[in-house]
Amino acid sequence: MTQSDKGTVFSIGHGNLAEDDFVTSLMAHEIEVVVDVRSVPFSQYTPQFNRDAIETRLRAAGIDYAFAGRFLGGRPTDPTCYRSGVLPDHSADYLTLVDYDEVEQRPWYRRGLDRLVEIASARRTVMMCSEEDPARCHRHHLIAQTLLTRGIVVSHIRRNGSLEPARPVTKQLSLLP
Repeated sequence: MTQSDKGTVFSIGHGNLAEDDFVTSLMAHEIEVVVDVRSVPFSQYTPQFNRDAIETRLRAAGIDYAFAGRFLGGRPTDPTCYRSGVLPDHSADYLTLVDYDEVEQRPWYRRGLDRLVEIASARRTVMMCSEEDPARCHRHHLIAQTLLTRGIVVSHIRRNGSLEPARPVTKQLSLLP
């Protein structure tokens, strides 16, 4: 790990990539640990990224896997983490329904984030979700934003292998009290 990468947290969304292309991208960026931040690490459309399958494939490639969806997932099980105060159904647009400011205050989220930072300070680490576009994923709108406020560099690995630096999201102010 180079000095400039020490503590950097990388981010990737598997999207509909072929499993080999995904692993090749990780290896090109010398990733050593994948921290899975999906609340539900299963997909009917891309079963090669189901938790057991991807963990097995990554380990075969010499990359460690850790599941952190319980703490860092984009679908909290606590209804008070939603703007409506109600758990939505599985087909909901979680990106607009989850109150990320509320999630950031939760001890379980802070513990998960601390562990992610600890891992990334020792080894090249990527947080993985399913959404390829970070602008449409909680890993950018929640996790990366918290990391940036802590002064930690976050780089999104895009589908073509390029790196895109995470930037702070401007929060829209409400006119309501």
